[in-house]
Amino acid sequence: MTPPPAWAHLPFFTQDLPRIEAALAEDGRQILPPAPQIFAALDACAPEAVRVVILGQDPYPTPGHAHGLAFSVAPDVRPLPRSLSNIYKELQEEFGACPPNGDLRFWAAQGVLLLNTALTVPAGSAGAHARLGWSKLTAQVIESLSEHPRAFILWGNHAQGFAKHIHGPDHLILRSAHPSPLSARRGFFGSRPFSRVNEWLIARGDTPINWTTP
Repeated sequence: MTPPPAWAHLPFFTQDLPRIEAALAEDGRQILPPAPQIFAALDACAPEAVRVVILGQDPYPTPGHAHGLAFSVAPDVRPLPRSLSNIYKELQEEFGACPPNGDLRFWAAQGVLLLNTALTVPAGSAGAHARLGWSKLTAQVIESLSEHPRAFILWGNHAQGFAKHIHGPDHLILRSAHPSPLSARRGFFGSRPFSRVNEWLIARGDTPINWTTP
């Protein structure tokens, strides 16, 4: 695994990645996403380009779905995973539109870091790599991004557990229920995260994110 050049200074890549790579090499199961896509979210957003951080948990465990960005799927995936489908329902409610497929790489191109807190998963075993050590990378990424004001979207208790790594003033930190079918109606729907991020960006003199149209 090649560390993303713009993030390679983080201690994780020398202190923790070799052990994780060894564990993955010993795991006889199919590991998702494919190795070249494991760091896709970080490859797509250099630190200075990040304006918004959305934390996910781990990659989709269905082969062909995950491609390295939290919540995003390859463009040909149908039907959409249920959490992503609920995100699109909220976008439709906020903007009257949503993307034509599940590929969110156009968000990343605008500085939205879609980072899972575990970057790998064995096929068919959701959450199986949650304790592999990937969360140290998540913590270091968030701490390094805290140097300048950014928007952080934390859906669900798992993501909100990383709020302690956000330091400094002037950030926008949005907390709500997770968009999964189990919790979306308990505070995700109607929370307007995408509009609120855009309002914050505009108030800072920044351009809003185009959330709907690649």
